[in-house]
Amino acid sequence: MYLSSLATLTQWVQAGDVITFPTDTVPALATLPHQGQKIFDTKQRAADKPLILLGAAWEDFLPYLAGTTAEREQWQAIAAHHWPGPLTLVLPATDAVPLAMTPQQPGTIGIRIPAQDFALDLLRHTKPLATTSANLSGSPPLTTLAAIHETFPAVGVPGPELIPTLETLGSGQPSTVAKWIQNDWQILRQGSIVLSH
Repeated sequence: MYLSSLATLTQWVQAGDVITFPTDTVPALATLPHQGQKIFDTKQRAADKPLILLGAAWEDFLPYLAGTTAEREQWQAIAAHHWPGPLTLVLPATDAVPLAMTPQQPGTIGIRIPAQDFALDLLRHTKPLATTSANLSGSPPLTTLAAIHETFPAVGVPGPELIPTLETLGSGQPSTVAKWIQNDWQILRQGSIVLSH
């Protein structure tokens, strides 16, 4: 369903529905964190592949993050250097992370702030959303609003007047994914950002 305003898209997701929006990497499917199962169902995603939280500010993630004060300072320093941008940090999680986001991998959560103005505007209104790439599981990410609408007709899609150019739909390259393990970063997926140790 094409939605013709940011307010309508926000209302749609706050009602517990799945929406899509562009990011700086690939378009995202998104919903409220406790509704994460709807994303797994929509894209036929295996439960062993957790969702990530996209947000608009570091402070929005704090309720979801465990760890010591020193660890949080290290994480925030990395985030401040690379965000907004294509770096996902997988960090120890509190019980505030719904099991619907990480059905088979509780205890950690991936977080990111995208470098895309429309996404940031939306996330300021909604607060962090559970997300994954907009595609059927195992298929390439969809890169146009029309393709997303055709594949997922029940998903809320921003109207073309909200996303006027294809360039805003992202680079097409997934983010670097770095997991915090024993006081260091383990790279789970290498993207354009390279972390120095």
